[in-house]
Amino acid sequence: MATVACVTTSVLIVDDDALVRAGLVMMLGGAPDITVVGEAKDGTEVVPLVEQHQPDVVLMDIRMPAMDGLSATEILRSRGSSPEVIILTTFDADIHVLRALRAGAAGFLLKDTPPGEIVDAVRRVAQGSPVLSPAVTRRLIDRVAETDHDRRRIDARDRLEELSEREREVAVAVGRGKSNAEIASSLFLSVPTVKTHVSSVLTKLDLNNRVQIALLVHDAGLLDGQ
Repeated sequence: MATVACVTTSVLIVDDDALVRAGLVMMLGGAPDITVVGEAKDGTEVVPLVEQHQPDVVLMDIRMPAMDGLSATEILRSRGSSPEVIILTTFDADIHVLRALRAGAAGFLLKDTPPGEIVDAVRRVAQGSPVLSPAVTRRLIDRVAETDHDRRRIDARDRLEELSEREREVAVAVGRGKSNAEIASSLFLSVPTVKTHVSSVLTKLDLNNRVQIALLVHDAGLLDGQ
């Protein structure tokens, strides 16, 4: 029987607090399949360190001197090829997290999240799954000032018109937080077919991950009343 090689996930830690960085290094270093390849103390160091170490995942603090984590995330995710980003924050209702999600971050973690959950979140994001629950996504969205609500709704619906009817159904199901297996069951599809539709939605709409699909579906008003 052939042995399967252990896939190691490389991580860059970005936080201006040296004690927080040390704690994260110790926490992640205990996992046999995760390697911390670098540390940065503010957003200005992120791109050079990413180019140097090519990490799979970046753990990014929000509030830092020189350049905050939101700006660094926007710059990083605007590049042709970039690692996944998990935002680190102190408050689960921090409305600035939404800006990072729209920039392409894969989700966020509270700094007091139990160590095992942080390790699991890094693994999940490296595998392409977001680490933001639908309930938290809705709470963040609901706290944002909706001054451009109508314009965003029109724009979101126009973008979703690019999808086939089945792809829109899958997108709405993603917005409701359903897993691929749950979507397959509710739409009477196979899981591989659902994965194909999700990939097609991401490609057609030029999105990075499922969180961005959920945000777009929400903007379009397709989750109202759920």
